[in-house]
Amino acid sequence: MGIMITIGQLMLSLMILVVLHEMGHFLPAKWFKTRVEKFYLFFDPWFSLVKKKIGDTEYGIGWLPLGGYVKISGMVDESMDTEQLKQPPQPWEFRSKPAWQRLIIMLGGVTVNFILGFFLYAMVLFVWGEKYLPATEVKNGIYVDSLGTQLGLMDGDKVLKVGDIPFDKFNDRILVKEIIINNINKMTIERNGHEMVIDISPDKAAMLATAKNSRAELFGARMPFVVADVVKAGPADGAGIKKEDKIIGINGTPVEYYHEFKRVINKLPNQAISLNVLRGNDTLNVKLTTSDKKTIGVAPYPPDHYFKFETQKYSFASAIPAGINKGLSFLGDQFKAFGQMFKGKIKASESLGGFGSIGSMFGDVWIWERFWTMTAILSLILAVMNLLPIPALDGGYVVFLIYEIVSGRKPSDKFVEKAVTVGFFILLALMVYANGLDIVRKFF
Repeated sequence: MGIMITIGQLMLSLMILVVLHEMGHFLPAKWFKTRVEKFYLFFDPWFSLVKKKIGDTEYGIGWLPLGGYVKISGMVDESMDTEQLKQPPQPWEFRSKPAWQRLIIMLGGVTVNFILGFFLYAMVLFVWGEKYLPATEVKNGIYVDSLGTQLGLMDGDKVLKVGDIPFDKFNDRILVKEIIINNINKMTIERNGHEMVIDISPDKAAMLATAKNSRAELFGARMPFVVADVVKAGPADGAGIKKEDKIIGINGTPVEYYHEFKRVINKLPNQAISLNVLRGNDTLNVKLTTSDKKTIGVAPYPPDHYFKFETQKYSFASAIPAGINKGLSFLGDQFKAFGQMFKGKIKASESLGGFGSIGSMFGDVWIWERFWTMTAILSLILAVMNLLPIPALDGGYVVFLIYEIVSGRKPSDKFVEKAVTVGFFILLALMVYANGLDIVRKFF
């Protein structure tokens, strides 16, 4: 069920983005009285799932969900239909229009994607606000995963600053971003009541930038293990554990926090264990057998049971500039990441991913706030990627048009045709490579 929810979110997001992107080409083409022969969601080699002709345009849905397209008369595109180019130019054709009109038509798609990305960011802020955990709430310090340990962090530390930036909002992604994107090489922590600075070497930064570790947890907030719910007929239920019981030990090992319990039990599948349980003022010794999944059949309380989260609210008027700033900040981080790739500090093979990588970012539970945030991110990424100067992408056509406007010489249709063919195979190779990386990471 979870995988179907992930696929459903990815497909809906891509459908929205593709239709609106192609609409960005379609509308200015119509405004400049250019004939649009086809408007398709997904590609339709050999046959289409649905199609209907209205006026000069055939609208349809293809069977190959790798994007979509509008086929504009008199334009060399990915359809490779060059028969019409053998005929004299017609007034309704793309090639007959002034260069400035053709430029607007070609930039329409990415313009829509930029506007959509900023707008969705703004609407997410307007509807849900920005929820965060103030770092001051984490009074018991952090628990550290293996990656955090390699960075030099320890259980009980309190992160105070990342570089020279105060760590006001408790989120390990802030640390990851600053290290990978902004080359931050130190952080200030409090350990046992004393401040100290931890240096972050380039090899540790490179470690965080790998595909395997990019979304792995570095640290979290330490919380006690109080039972919020007991699974019926599970091991804990059979042993008499109840809601609000506090688990303080396992097999004679004291556990003050939930992560300590998890570290011990993760080594004990199908094992008879003894739990020390605090119920009111009484301490009980409870015996049970763990499941083959290394669980006992209870759910702990979530972080908001122990910590007071804050939400920054936005009016519609304030959400618009805040959304634009959020989108610009995201784009800035992406350009910095590209810069790090060119410098060799981030490997392209560790950063690229196909549909599997994108889908995993939606998650296997449908959360609308996350869905629209991911759609905003993908819209901005789609805009940037389409501006790359690769023939067959919008950016490739834009380069040809700018050359024509500046030089006064139009590239020949034959040259554009060959360039688009080469660009198409470059894109196909990149797509195969990116999705191949997903397969290798998944199974090897």
